[in-house]
Parts: sequence; structure tokens; C-alpha cells
Amino acid sequence: MTGEATLSNEKNYTVFRFGDHVIRFAAPYSLEHYTEVKEWDNGYLVVMAKYKQNAEPEEEYIDLVPILQNLYFDADKFLEPIKGVKVANG
Repeated sequence: MTGEATLSNEKNYTVFRFGDHVIRFAAPYSLEHYTEVKEWDNGYLVVMAKYKQNAEPEEEYIDLVPILQNLYFDADKFLEPIKGVKVANG
């Protein structure tokens, strides 16, 4: 899909990829992987995440806007072409 970003994790980082950009930010130490993106709302993600201490995935929330702003991105310009996000583990 054109305009699709991916979400994954590597070691203790969440990884958001879109186009030529790879944005890494700290994730909880116990995160095993993301299982599903339930909702994408212009920078705000509702995801299901599997943690070591829980048998079942749990709902989590990621707000990319402050992360992008801290990295001196124009968040509105960066997020505008993204139409969806999928999990890309492994």
C-alpha cells in the first residue's frame, strides 16, 4: 500500500519506518513484539503488544507527534502522507 508505514521492535527500541526514515525510540525492557496495529490516527497509534510477563498481548498507545517534534521533524508534513501502519516483526 502506498503511504504505509511499519512498526516493529529491535532489542529495547520501537522502530517506526516510513519512506527513507527510520525512527527508533525507547521501548519497555519486557516488550517481546507488537502483534497488531488497531488504529492509526495521524500520529497516534493504538497497538497490541506482547510482553514477557503476560501470556496475552495488551493494548498500548504510541503518540509519534512529540517524538517527531523532539527530533526536529515537521510532524504534520511527515505524517500527512501516511495512510496506514502495519506490524513488521522479524
